[in-house]
Amino acid sequence: MKICVKLDLLLKLCLFILCSVVSINLKAQKSVSIDQHTSKYILSYGEIEFLEDPPGHFNISDVSAPAFNKRFKPSKVFVPKNDNEKSTYWFRIKVSNQHIDDEARVIEFYDQSIDSIAFYEPIGNHQYKQIMGGSKYLFKDRLYKHKNFTIKLNRNFIGDHVYYFSIKSEQPANVMMALKPISSFIEYGLKEYLLFGIFYGMILIFSFYNLMMFFAVRQVQYLYYILYNISIAMFEMSSNGIAYQYLWPNAPEWNEIAFGVALFFATSASLLFTREFLQVKSRVPLLNKLMIAVISLRVLFFLYCLLVDEHFFNYKYIEILPLLVCYYAGWHIWRKGYPYARFFVAGYSFLLLGVTVRILQTVLSVNLPFGPANFYILSFCFIIEMLFLSFAIGDKVRVMKKKKDNAQQQMIQQMKISQELKDNINKDLEKKVFERTKEVLHKSDIIEKQNEELLQQNELLNAQAEEIKRMNALLAEDNQTLQTNIEVVTQARVLSKNVNFEEFSKTYPDDIACFKFLSELKWNDGYQCDKCGGTHYYKGRVAYSRRCSTCNYQESVIMNTIFQNTKIPINKAFYMVFLVYTTKGEISSYKLSEMLSLRQGTCWTFSDKIKKIIKEKKKELKSAGEMGWSKLVIEKKAQKTTSF
Repeated sequence: MKICVKLDLLLKLCLFILCSVVSINLKAQKSVSIDQHTSKYILSYGEIEFLEDPPGHFNISDVSAPAFNKRFKPSKVFVPKNDNEKSTYWFRIKVSNQHIDDEARVIEFYDQSIDSIAFYEPIGNHQYKQIMGGSKYLFKDRLYKHKNFTIKLNRNFIGDHVYYFSIKSEQPANVMMALKPISSFIEYGLKEYLLFGIFYGMILIFSFYNLMMFFAVRQVQYLYYILYNISIAMFEMSSNGIAYQYLWPNAPEWNEIAFGVALFFATSASLLFTREFLQVKSRVPLLNKLMIAVISLRVLFFLYCLLVDEHFFNYKYIEILPLLVCYYAGWHIWRKGYPYARFFVAGYSFLLLGVTVRILQTVLSVNLPFGPANFYILSFCFIIEMLFLSFAIGDKVRVMKKKKDNAQQQMIQQMKISQELKDNINKDLEKKVFERTKEVLHKSDIIEKQNEELLQQNELLNAQAEEIKRMNALLAEDNQTLQTNIEVVTQARVLSKNVNFEEFSKTYPDDIACFKFLSELKWNDGYQCDKCGGTHYYKGRVAYSRRCSTCNYQESVIMNTIFQNTKIPINKAFYMVFLVYTTKGEISSYKLSEMLSLRQGTCWTFSDKIKKIIKEKKKELKSAGEMGWSKLVIEKKAQKTTSF
């Protein structure tokens, strides 16, 4: 019985040890085995284990210690990423090699946007060699002058080695890496740079083509499209590291915001191009307002990112909103019957597909199989979109050319009809001219006879004309005398009773007549310069003004008069003085405004000034008679009056 109990305990102990060993094996990290025939190996899922370090206090001694083994977790997605940009992430991979390689191997990181990578290669006795890299370091410090951060491994190691590396990045970073020989790395790099050359070369060709189109037709939409192409190229170059390698290798700080700046210009140019190309403003005004609102919001967001918090540049997938607006605009206008919009919709469909796949890959961490097609799908969709947009531009030009040709054909047809009508009219005119000429020739004989009679009559008329001329001379003298008498009588009549402005204007019809009257009234007793007292003068630049021959001081005819500084027409001002004087100041400003077609306030101000002068010269005006109103005109001293 005791033996059975002991056997039972021994069996349970063996079973426990076996389960423990199986459990340990199940939790052990998956090792990457390589040999001489392994060309390229992309690490994924359980081959990569990670540890999040929110404070960022761990070092290689900490994470490589046995106590940290259980804290590392295998990746559950194909490509791990830093879900929290404020944390430091530690990763480890296990590589098993049973043969010494003929050539060195490298570990290549495909995401060029990682700010900092600290890679630790084991060198024995739990010691590690640290290799630093990332987009925040100068490009010239890299071992391989390649857009991807690449680490050369010791090719003489045999057995299992565990490599650690930590990542710190202010933007989402994909920990996508591959283990490959140097020869495979060089071959891949050459092919990739060739594809980049083709990609950016096509963008330059598209841009140059549209630049020529702009010079040909002078439409701003082509400039927007060129800006869009260049911005897309800058975004791709910033995202894949080409810009850092060739454009700003000594300015790593640009890597943080370059992609955001490029996206802003690409989005804005895309919206502006869509508005111009599809003529949204005239065809769908409500949609045009929406596009303007989206552009305004995008500008505000860009300024906030640039001036306040650059971290918001990482929210680059908000660009899906402007993309959907452009896509809807093309689709809506295509439905309204504009055929060239179909290529626009097709191009943006490909772009929408590429953006969707990229969102699934990076933002939502969808486990799509890795491969060149997935990695370069957005660039491929950009090219397809540019091709279709070029087709759309060409199709629009073709449609416009067709309309132009139809208009020219209609114009030519109309010109033919007009020419035929003109020829018919000319024929009718020639016929009528011929008939009329015959009639004129027939009548010319009659006219010649009548001319002889007219010559005789002209001789008699000439004699009568001489007599009439002599009589006219006598009448002119009488008329001059009569006109002088009429002017005297009219002036006396105007000055002796109330008359309307029309009758008053006959005496003072214009400024010259008023100036003449003022000149005679002002300098009736002789000229004397107000400045130096000189009595000799020349004519001034203005009518009836006088310039002192001694000091060259020029005095206008209205200076030192009631009309100085007034903006009321001079003849109306004359009439207002006359009316206020003859009515003894009882006429209202409203009546003056009605009679003179002036503002009531202006009439009140000037009439009030006249009334004050009448009051001041009351004694002098009692015996003034008909010319009493003229005594109101001349002031003893120039006064600064308000402009009316």
